[in-house]
Amino acid sequence: MPGPAQKTGVVVGGGISGLIAARDLARTGVAVTLFEAGTELGGCVGTHSVAGLTLDSGAESFATRSRAVPDLMEELGLGDAIVQPNRDGAWLQLAGDDVAAAAQRMPQSGLLGIPADPRAPEIVQAIGRAGSARAALDKVLPVGSLVRRETVSLGEVVRARMGEAVLRRLVAPVVGGVYSSDPDVLDVDSVAPGLRAALAKHGSLSGAVASMRASAPAGSAVAGLAGGMGMLTRALEKDLLALGVNIRTGCPVTAVERSGSGWLVSAAAGAAPVEETVFADALVMATDGPSASDLLTGSVPELAAARPGPGPGVALVTLVVDQPDLDAHPRGTGVLVAADVEAVDAKALTHATAKWQWLADSTGPGTHVLRLSYGRALSAEDSAAAARTSPVKRGDEDLFAQALADASVLLQIPLGVDDVVGWDVVRWVGALPSAAVGHHDRVAAVRAAVEAVPGLEVVGAWLAGTGLAAVTADTRTRIAGLADQLDQL
Repeated sequence: MPGPAQKTGVVVGGGISGLIAARDLARTGVAVTLFEAGTELGGCVGTHSVAGLTLDSGAESFATRSRAVPDLMEELGLGDAIVQPNRDGAWLQLAGDDVAAAAQRMPQSGLLGIPADPRAPEIVQAIGRAGSARAALDKVLPVGSLVRRETVSLGEVVRARMGEAVLRRLVAPVVGGVYSSDPDVLDVDSVAPGLRAALAKHGSLSGAVASMRASAPAGSAVAGLAGGMGMLTRALEKDLLALGVNIRTGCPVTAVERSGSGWLVSAAAGAAPVEETVFADALVMATDGPSASDLLTGSVPELAAARPGPGPGVALVTLVVDQPDLDAHPRGTGVLVAADVEAVDAKALTHATAKWQWLADSTGPGTHVLRLSYGRALSAEDSAAAARTSPVKRGDEDLFAQALADASVLLQIPLGVDDVVGWDVVRWVGALPSAAVGHHDRVAAVRAAVEAVPGLEVVGAWLAGTGLAAVTADTRTRIAGLADQLDQL
């Protein structure tokens, strides 16, 4: 007798989550088609060419708090390419009349800038003796309602436990660099899972941070790939082709609808778009949150109420400069910038050739790669002003000039147009998920609604959290569950 017909699956979205989802689903024997609206795969894990160098256009590292990413890389044959960054670490640029004097090495013993020991010398240097004394009260203050309330912001937790100095001079620059957001609008359970539970257990925020750091894997907090993170996207694409996945770029999905026990997925392709519709037993939405919600609301009405707003717009300016004075790595691997530093618009600078030895080897002495990121979604009150000054609305030449000026201030080495051998601007609109207060509950609502619909899964950073480690682990878990569903059909 003939065996059962091969199951089919459609993945909507060719970012890193979509590529992982398509691979894992295809490895279970499902015939997979992947639709990507753009012409390139990988999303924020992509590349661009600057001054003849192939450089990461988005993510340039991954968190090592779990084995999720290293395990995937080893499966793809990239295990030997995993490299550690320079141990010199980053600097912190604080506000002050003397910019150079207001810069210091970033304290290494914290979590999202929250110190495990507020009395440590580097913490006292950053927040002052009075700020350190206030932060030390965390050890004796009652825990109160912070651990019982349904939702609370990261800013409120830090302010209540350690005071304003820790919040503004340590935590805000870190979360601004990672999330492009103010701590007062970020859901603590979304950006620091387990922190409130650890606070309840240990009775202090510093104790909670110390315990979470102690339980993290040994070694650097991040790692990368020799050759750049874009190698991951290329390896995934190669594996998908070997698995027989039908990759359709330049094909935006226009509609999805339930059809019996499966799905009808419509996509447009071509300069004069021709719409085609395919049937799938399983559907994986791997787009941004608003797009996923809009496409699925007709089939899963509960998603309408959980539709997230767009994330902050971010611009990344990459400079390749010929300046031998930078060989000394004057600010380590880069600088995180406090929001109240008036002399600088950038929220962060990565000195990529100081951070990654493989890149320094490829450029040679005297040539340096600098990445400056722009875009802060501040508080709710500042949202309108932030929208007006969004970096995605600034012209390339404007951002280039700003990046040169900011790099000169942050590195304390003058950089001029004549020093630049190549540059590029990459904009990410809504690439960072909104993790505002209530986000944890929104994620739970989306998960519950999706789980009630057979043959459907929704993945991506807007649900898993920011960062490749979170996205990889969550996507693989969700696709494993979806494959189990298909086995039972």
